[in-house]
Formats: sequence, C-alpha cells, structure tokens
Amino acid sequence: MKILVAEDDPLMLALIKHRLTLDNYTISAHLDPREALQAVETFKPDLIITDIVMPFTSGLELISIVRSSGVKVPILVLSAMDQEATVFESLSLGANDFITKPFNDTELSMRVKRLLAVKKKK
Repeated sequence: MKILVAEDDPLMLALIKHRLTLDNYTISAHLDPREALQAVETFKPDLIITDIVMPFTSGLELISIVRSSGVKVPILVLSAMDQEATVFESLSLGANDFITKPFNDTELSMRVKRLLAVKKKK
C-alpha cells in the first residue's frame, strides 16, 4: 500500500518514513506540501499523512484541497497543535484521524493499519 507524507521537519519526515518502510509501505515523502499536493494525482496514495503547520500550504489547506478534488483516501493528521479547535477543524475538513506530536511510532503504525483496514472494507 502507498502512503503520501507531507511534513516540513526533515527529521520527523525521516522518522515517519523509516517506521512506515519497516511496515512494508511504499512512501512518497515531501517536505513541501505543494509537492505533496502534486503527488496526490501521480502517486495515487492509499493514505495521506500531513502535518498542520507548514510553509506555503498548511495541512488544513491540503486536507481541504484533497477533499474538494474528490479524493477519498483516509487522511491522518500529525501535529504539535493539540488545541481542540485545530483537531475539530481538521476533522471537519475531512481528516479521518489526528495524532498529537510527539507520538510513539508504534501508535503511528497501529493507526495507519486501522485506517487502511477501514479503506479496504469500502
């Protein structure tokens, strides 16, 4: 299965990519959310993981653009912003799950598996 990741922190992006590669996923990793948006069409991910606060395009904008284009893949948000309003806004825009940074890589792995299992059932 293919996972697209938009994360502007190079270390965090490397950690996410490493963990998900160990879980045998194919990863398209992007420091620039604009590149991630372009990759949605070409890479055709089964899951999108995005940060909220990024330069050029926020994760909230990314969610909104993806959903308005009709792409129905699950979206998992990773963010240090755990304010209730931010969580609510991301979910109301179409995200399927939200993890607050810092997070445990095992939790990330389990949530990814759960979201992909739900996608398979549809």
